[in-house]
Amino acid sequence: IQQVFKQLFYMINAVALNNLLLRKDVCSWSTGMQLRFNISQLEEWLRGKNLQQSGAAQTLEPLIQAAQLLQLKKKTSEDAEAICSLCTSLTTQQIVKILNLYTPVNEFEERVTVAFIRNIQKHLQERNDPPQLLLDFKHTFPVLFPFNPSAITMDSIHLPASLNLDFLNKV
Repeated sequence: IQQVFKQLFYMINAVALNNLLLRKDVCSWSTGMQLRFNISQLEEWLRGKNLQQSGAAQTLEPLIQAAQLLQLKKKTSEDAEAICSLCTSLTTQQIVKILNLYTPVNEFEERVTVAFIRNIQKHLQERNDPPQLLLDFKHTFPVLFPFNPSAITMDSIHLPASLNLDFLNKV
């Protein structure tokens, strides 16, 4: 069950983040607030179902950081440093893309300046990020089956002759 929810939450993360990276109309402060609220609801649900150890919440980390990026101030050099230290699960390309797509929805917000984006790129230039922008939502985690040893010993097993397993020998 834990592995199923980890996979499901990864897919939620990948689809939501990819939509954020491709749609200018959703890159705003208010969307960041909505995302953060919805993610907190998912995390609370995981706690309620005792699935915190499944790793499902960790798969949402890039989306959490993207939501926080949308909510942070984007003006000063200190803001750039804060963004760089906060957004460790996002690649440089993803951070820059979100900042470029950021669209103010009211008069209190402003567009992100080109100088600020260049400052971010300068801070993140030493990162060795993968070149891909979008997350692979078809990625599947390996299924792990726990080993449960049997109480039955091999010498007590009787193999019927009808199975034609004469090539097996007891050692």
